[in-house]
Amino acid sequence: MEQVSLFDNLKFCSICRRPLPLNYDKEMCPGCIENQLFNEVKEYIRSRDVTEYQVAEHFRIPHRKVKRWIEEGRIEYKEQGEGKIMNLHCSKCGAPITFGNLCQKCYKEKYNTRAGYAPLKEGQEEEKMRFFDKM
Repeated sequence: MEQVSLFDNLKFCSICRRPLPLNYDKEMCPGCIENQLFNEVKEYIRSRDVTEYQVAEHFRIPHRKVKRWIEEGRIEYKEQGEGKIMNLHCSKCGAPITFGNLCQKCYKEKYNTRAGYAPLKEGQEEEKMRFFDKM
């Protein structure tokens, strides 16, 4: 009886080497595709003064995906001028925030830390969005 390897009928992601079905038409797994897109968005934000809507339009991705990255704290949104959008609020106390889901005070309380994080302040930087390496 001929021995058949379990992995003979699979192909693998070109980045992370996860197994993919043979009928999967892409070379990368969905997770690596998402990471590659985020890296492209990150570079775009770093090199331009853009809003979340401009990012979504440029990459032809749903606005909610950019919004999710903001809520996860991966990028920070700051729009200046009269059309300022402040629709993010701390999930614990309701204070307005520019990224993530907790204000600095609630973040310190939840994670029992003195450091917290440093949100973008009015007039601190010219950028409208920025990328955070890690929280």
